[in-house]
Amino acid sequence: MVTPERMGGIARTLIGVLLILGATQIAVRITGSIIHRVFELGRNKHRSHVDPKRHQTLINILQSGVRYVLYFVGVMTALDKLGVPTSSIIATAGIGGLAVGFGAQSLVKDVITGFFILMENQYSVGDYVRVGDVTGIVEDMGVRVTKIRDLGGELHIVPNGRIEQVTNFMGSGMRILLDVRVAYEEDIERVMAILEDLFADLRAEIPGLVDGPTILGVSDLTDSAVVVRILARAKAMEQWGIERQIRGAIKERFAEEGIMAPYPRQVLIVRRDDEVLSGSLGRIPSSTQRERTGSDDVFEQNDGKSADLR
Repeated sequence: MVTPERMGGIARTLIGVLLILGATQIAVRITGSIIHRVFELGRNKHRSHVDPKRHQTLINILQSGVRYVLYFVGVMTALDKLGVPTSSIIATAGIGGLAVGFGAQSLVKDVITGFFILMENQYSVGDYVRVGDVTGIVEDMGVRVTKIRDLGGELHIVPNGRIEQVTNFMGSGMRILLDVRVAYEEDIERVMAILEDLFADLRAEIPGLVDGPTILGVSDLTDSAVVVRILARAKAMEQWGIERQIRGAIKERFAEEGIMAPYPRQVLIVRRDDEVLSGSLGRIPSSTQRERTGSDDVFEQNDGKSADLR
Protein backbone atom coordinates (compact mmCIF):
# COMPACT_ATOMS: atom_id res chain seq x y z
CA MET A 1 0.00 0.00 0.00
CA VAL A 2 1.29 3.40 -0.98
CA THR A 3 1.32 5.71 1.97
CA PRO A 4 1.27 9.53 1.74
CA GLU A 5 4.83 9.60 3.06
CA ARG A 6 5.98 7.28 0.27
CA MET A 7 4.13 9.35 -2.33
CA GLY A 8 5.82 12.44 -0.98
CA GLY A 9 9.23 10.77 -1.23
CA ILE A 10 8.61 9.74 -4.83
CA ALA A 11 7.44 13.23 -5.69
CA ARG A 12 10.52 14.77 -4.10
CA THR A 13 12.75 12.35 -6.01
CA LEU A 14 11.08 13.14 -9.32
CA ILE A 15 11.27 16.86 -8.63
CA GLY A 16 14.98 16.46 -7.79
CA VAL A 17 15.59 14.57 -11.04
CA LEU A 18 13.79 17.24 -13.03
CA LEU A 19 15.78 19.95 -11.28
CA ILE A 20 19.04 18.10 -12.06
CA LEU A 21 18.13 17.71 -15.72
CA GLY A 22 17.00 21.34 -15.92
CA ALA A 23 20.20 22.55 -14.25
CA THR A 24 22.22 20.44 -16.70
CA GLN A 25 20.43 22.02 -19.66
CA ILE A 26 20.98 25.50 -18.25
CA ALA A 27 24.67 24.73 -17.65
CA VAL A 28 25.04 23.53 -21.25
CA ARG A 29 23.52 26.76 -22.58
CA ILE A 30 25.61 28.97 -20.31
CA THR A 31 28.91 27.25 -21.10
CA GLY A 32 28.13 27.26 -24.84
CA SER A 33 27.41 30.98 -24.68
CA ILE A 34 30.62 31.64 -22.74
CA ILE A 35 32.71 29.69 -25.26
CA HIS A 36 31.09 31.56 -28.16
CA ARG A 37 31.68 34.96 -26.51
CA VAL A 38 35.32 34.21 -25.72
CA PHE A 39 36.04 33.23 -29.29
CA GLU A 40 34.16 36.23 -30.66
CA LEU A 41 36.28 38.53 -28.51
CA GLY A 42 39.43 36.89 -29.85
CA ARG A 43 38.11 37.14 -33.40
CA ASN A 44 37.36 40.85 -33.06
CA LYS A 45 40.81 41.47 -31.58
CA HIS A 46 42.64 39.65 -34.38
CA ARG A 47 40.10 39.97 -37.18
CA SER A 48 42.65 39.98 -40.03
CA HIS A 49 44.34 36.78 -38.85
CA VAL A 50 41.30 34.61 -38.08
CA ASP A 51 39.95 32.04 -40.49
CA PRO A 52 36.14 31.97 -40.06
CA LYS A 53 35.93 28.25 -40.81
CA ARG A 54 38.65 27.40 -38.29
CA HIS A 55 36.98 29.71 -35.78
CA GLN A 56 33.59 27.99 -36.11
CA THR A 57 35.20 24.52 -36.03
CA LEU A 58 36.87 25.25 -32.70
CA ILE A 59 33.61 26.60 -31.23
CA ASN A 60 31.71 23.48 -32.32
CA ILE A 61 34.35 21.12 -30.94
CA LEU A 62 34.53 22.79 -27.53
CA GLN A 63 30.76 23.19 -27.22
CA SER A 64 30.22 19.53 -28.13
CA GLY A 65 32.86 18.33 -25.66
CA VAL A 66 31.45 20.41 -22.79
CA ARG A 67 27.89 19.40 -23.67
CA TYR A 68 28.69 15.67 -23.59
CA VAL A 69 30.50 15.96 -20.26
CA LEU A 70 27.68 17.94 -18.64
CA TYR A 71 25.01 15.59 -19.97
CA PHE A 72 26.93 12.57 -18.70
CA VAL A 73 27.32 14.12 -15.24
CA GLY A 74 23.67 15.17 -15.17
CA VAL A 75 22.37 11.74 -16.20
CA MET A 76 24.61 9.95 -13.68
CA THR A 77 23.46 12.29 -10.91
CA ALA A 78 19.81 11.77 -11.85
CA LEU A 79 20.20 7.98 -11.88
CA ASP A 80 21.89 8.10 -8.51
CA LYS A 81 18.98 10.17 -7.23
CA LEU A 82 16.62 7.45 -8.47
CA GLY A 83 18.61 4.81 -6.60
CA VAL A 84 20.29 3.25 -9.63
CA PRO A 85 23.86 2.06 -8.86
CA THR A 86 25.93 4.31 -11.09
CA SER A 87 29.34 2.98 -10.04
CA SER A 88 28.94 -0.14 -12.19
CA ILE A 89 27.77 1.98 -15.14
CA ILE A 90 30.80 4.26 -14.82
CA ALA A 91 33.13 1.27 -14.58
CA THR A 92 31.57 -0.34 -17.65
CA ALA A 93 31.79 2.93 -19.56
CA GLY A 94 35.44 3.27 -18.57
CA ILE A 95 36.29 -0.23 -19.79
CA GLY A 96 34.37 0.34 -23.04
CA GLY A 97 36.13 3.66 -23.59
CA LEU A 98 39.50 2.02 -23.00
CA ALA A 99 38.71 -0.72 -25.52
CA VAL A 100 37.59 1.83 -28.10
CA GLY A 101 40.71 3.88 -27.43
CA PHE A 102 43.00 0.91 -28.08
CA GLY A 103 41.09 -0.03 -31.22
CA ALA A 104 41.15 3.47 -32.67
CA GLN A 105 44.52 4.80 -31.59
CA SER A 106 45.29 6.42 -34.94
CA LEU A 107 41.86 8.08 -35.07
CA VAL A 108 42.24 9.44 -31.52
CA LYS A 109 45.73 10.69 -32.35
CA ASP A 110 44.44 12.41 -35.51
CA VAL A 111 41.65 14.14 -33.60
CA ILE A 112 43.83 15.27 -30.69
CA THR A 113 46.57 16.56 -33.00
CA GLY A 114 44.01 18.30 -35.20
CA PHE A 115 42.48 19.99 -32.18
CA PHE A 116 45.83 21.42 -31.09
CA ILE A 117 46.65 22.51 -34.64
CA LEU A 118 43.40 24.47 -34.68
CA MET A 119 43.91 25.86 -31.19
CA GLU A 120 47.49 26.97 -31.82
CA ASN A 121 46.64 28.40 -35.25
CA GLN A 122 49.63 26.70 -36.87
CA TYR A 123 48.13 27.35 -40.30
CA SER A 124 44.81 28.33 -41.85
CA VAL A 125 42.88 27.68 -45.05
CA GLY A 126 44.65 29.49 -47.89
CA ASP A 127 48.13 29.34 -46.33
CA TYR A 128 51.07 28.09 -48.38
CA VAL A 129 52.74 25.42 -46.22
CA ARG A 130 55.11 22.47 -46.29
CA VAL A 131 53.98 19.43 -44.30
CA GLY A 132 56.49 16.61 -44.48
CA ASP A 133 57.25 16.13 -48.18
CA VAL A 134 54.04 17.85 -49.32
CA THR A 135 54.11 21.54 -50.27
CA GLY A 136 51.07 23.50 -51.36
CA ILE A 137 48.07 25.60 -50.35
CA VAL A 138 45.81 24.45 -47.50
CA GLU A 139 42.41 23.88 -49.08
CA ASP A 140 40.58 22.43 -46.08
CA MET A 141 41.40 21.54 -42.49
CA GLY A 142 39.51 19.69 -39.79
CA VAL A 143 40.11 17.77 -36.61
CA ARG A 144 41.09 14.58 -38.45
CA VAL A 145 42.71 15.49 -41.79
CA THR A 146 44.27 18.43 -43.61
CA LYS A 147 43.83 18.81 -47.38
CA ILE A 148 46.71 20.41 -49.27
CA ARG A 149 46.70 21.14 -53.00
CA ASP A 150 50.14 21.48 -54.56
CA LEU A 151 51.10 23.77 -57.44
CA GLY A 152 50.54 20.91 -59.89
CA GLY A 153 46.87 20.73 -58.89
CA GLU A 154 47.14 17.44 -57.00
CA LEU A 155 45.20 17.21 -53.72
CA HIS A 156 47.03 15.61 -50.78
CA ILE A 157 44.96 14.44 -47.78
CA VAL A 158 47.24 14.26 -44.75
CA PRO A 159 46.03 12.72 -41.45
CA ASN A 160 46.70 15.19 -38.64
CA GLY A 161 48.33 12.48 -36.53
CA ARG A 162 51.15 12.20 -39.08
CA ILE A 163 51.94 15.92 -39.04
CA GLU A 164 55.16 16.31 -37.08
CA GLN A 165 56.56 19.53 -38.55
CA VAL A 166 54.89 22.38 -40.41
CA THR A 167 56.60 25.16 -42.36
CA ASN A 168 54.28 28.09 -42.98
CA PHE A 169 55.35 30.43 -45.79
CA MET A 170 52.73 33.08 -44.99
CA GLY A 171 54.93 35.60 -43.18
CA SER A 172 54.35 39.35 -43.17
CA GLY A 173 57.33 39.88 -45.48
CA MET A 174 58.68 36.98 -47.53
CA ARG A 175 62.34 37.18 -48.49
CA ILE A 176 63.51 37.62 -52.07
CA LEU A 177 67.22 36.93 -52.49
CA LEU A 178 68.72 37.12 -55.96
CA ASP A 179 72.19 37.44 -57.50
CA VAL A 180 73.09 39.74 -60.40
CA ARG A 181 76.15 38.78 -62.43
CA VAL A 182 78.18 41.39 -64.32
CA ALA A 183 81.38 41.10 -66.35
CA TYR A 184 84.76 41.96 -64.84
CA GLU A 185 85.22 44.72 -67.43
CA GLU A 186 82.35 46.75 -65.95
CA ASP A 187 82.84 49.44 -63.31
CA ILE A 188 81.19 47.91 -60.24
CA GLU A 189 80.46 51.31 -58.71
CA ARG A 190 78.61 52.38 -61.86
CA VAL A 191 76.67 49.11 -61.86
CA MET A 192 75.56 49.65 -58.26
CA ALA A 193 74.54 53.24 -59.01
CA ILE A 194 72.41 52.03 -61.92
CA LEU A 195 70.78 49.39 -59.71
CA GLU A 196 70.05 51.92 -56.96
CA ASP A 197 68.36 54.22 -59.45
CA LEU A 198 66.31 51.29 -60.82
CA PHE A 199 65.29 50.10 -57.36
CA ALA A 200 64.06 53.58 -56.42
CA ASP A 201 61.64 53.35 -59.36
CA LEU A 202 60.59 49.77 -58.52
CA ARG A 203 59.67 50.69 -54.92
CA ALA A 204 57.03 53.03 -56.30
CA GLU A 205 55.89 50.79 -59.17
CA ILE A 206 55.48 47.43 -57.39
CA PRO A 207 52.79 47.61 -54.66
CA GLY A 208 53.56 44.13 -53.32
CA LEU A 209 57.03 45.13 -52.11
CA VAL A 210 57.29 45.34 -48.32
CA ASP A 211 60.97 46.27 -48.14
CA GLY A 212 63.79 46.87 -50.61
CA PRO A 213 65.15 45.95 -53.08
CA THR A 214 68.45 46.63 -51.33
CA ILE A 215 71.98 46.02 -52.60
CA LEU A 216 73.91 43.92 -50.09
CA GLY A 217 77.19 44.20 -52.04
CA VAL A 218 79.52 41.90 -53.91
CA SER A 219 78.86 38.37 -52.68
CA ASP A 220 81.16 36.32 -54.93
CA LEU A 221 83.85 36.45 -57.62
CA THR A 222 83.41 33.62 -60.09
CA ASP A 223 85.52 32.59 -63.08
CA SER A 224 83.70 34.95 -65.41
CA ALA A 225 81.54 37.32 -63.34
CA VAL A 226 81.24 39.60 -60.34
CA VAL A 227 78.16 38.61 -58.32
CA VAL A 228 76.10 41.36 -56.68
CA ARG A 229 73.51 40.18 -54.14
CA ILE A 230 70.08 41.84 -53.88
CA LEU A 231 67.62 41.50 -50.98
CA ALA A 232 63.93 42.41 -50.93
CA ARG A 233 60.79 41.45 -49.03
CA ALA A 234 57.32 41.02 -50.50
CA LYS A 235 53.81 40.17 -49.41
CA ALA A 236 53.08 36.49 -48.90
CA MET A 237 52.33 34.56 -52.11
CA GLU A 238 53.59 37.48 -54.23
CA GLN A 239 57.33 36.95 -53.79
CA TRP A 240 57.78 34.77 -56.89
CA GLY A 241 56.05 37.16 -59.27
CA ILE A 242 57.86 40.16 -57.81
CA GLU A 243 61.22 38.40 -58.13
CA ARG A 244 60.53 37.85 -61.84
CA GLN A 245 59.61 41.53 -62.20
CA ILE A 246 62.86 42.63 -60.57
CA ARG A 247 64.94 40.35 -62.77
CA GLY A 248 63.21 41.57 -65.94
CA ALA A 249 63.65 45.22 -64.92
CA ILE A 250 67.37 44.67 -64.26
CA LYS A 251 67.80 43.04 -67.68
CA GLU A 252 66.11 45.95 -69.45
CA ARG A 253 68.05 48.62 -67.55
CA PHE A 254 71.38 46.90 -68.18
CA ALA A 255 70.55 46.75 -71.89
CA GLU A 256 69.77 50.49 -71.90
CA GLU A 257 72.98 51.38 -70.05
CA GLY A 258 75.18 49.05 -72.08
CA ILE A 259 76.19 46.86 -69.16
CA MET A 260 77.86 43.78 -70.61
CA ALA A 261 76.74 40.37 -69.45
CA PRO A 262 79.45 37.94 -68.35
CA TYR A 263 80.48 35.26 -70.82
CA PRO A 264 82.69 32.18 -70.47
CA ARG A 265 86.31 32.67 -71.48
CA GLN A 266 89.44 30.56 -71.51
CA VAL A 267 93.14 31.45 -71.47
CA LEU A 268 95.50 28.92 -73.09
CA ILE A 269 99.27 29.01 -72.44
CA VAL A 270 101.38 27.26 -75.10
CA ARG A 271 105.15 26.64 -74.93
CA ARG A 272 107.06 28.28 -77.76
CA ASP A 273 107.99 25.40 -79.96
CA ASP A 274 107.52 26.19 -83.65
CA GLU A 275 107.58 22.56 -84.71
CA VAL A 276 105.02 21.59 -82.09
CA LEU A 277 102.86 24.57 -83.00
CA SER A 278 102.96 23.85 -86.75
CA GLY A 279 102.55 20.12 -86.32
CA SER A 280 99.86 20.07 -83.58
CA LEU A 281 97.93 23.25 -84.21
CA GLY A 282 98.49 24.06 -87.86
CA ARG A 283 97.40 27.63 -88.16
CA ILE A 284 95.93 29.54 -85.22
CA PRO A 285 92.23 30.38 -85.71
CA SER A 286 91.39 33.99 -86.43
CA SER A 287 89.21 34.13 -83.30
CA THR A 288 92.25 33.36 -81.14
CA GLN A 289 94.29 36.27 -79.83
CA ARG A 290 98.04 35.72 -79.27
CA GLU A 291 100.11 37.51 -76.68
CA ARG A 292 103.85 37.06 -76.07
CA THR A 293 104.93 36.55 -72.48
CA GLY A 294 108.66 35.79 -72.34
CA SER A 295 109.29 32.30 -73.56
CA ASP A 296 105.60 31.32 -73.70
CA ASP A 297 102.66 32.33 -75.86
CA VAL A 298 99.25 33.11 -74.34
CA PHE A 299 96.12 32.48 -76.39
CA GLU A 300 92.77 33.82 -75.16
CA GLN A 301 89.71 32.17 -76.68
CA ASN A 302 86.43 34.06 -76.36
CA ASP A 303 84.23 31.42 -77.93
CA GLY A 304 84.09 29.36 -74.72
CA LYS A 305 85.44 26.21 -76.43
CA SER A 306 88.23 24.18 -74.88
CA ALA A 307 91.24 22.79 -76.70
CA ASP A 308 94.03 20.43 -75.72
CA LEU A 309 97.37 21.81 -76.90
CA ARG A 310 99.58 19.15 -75.40
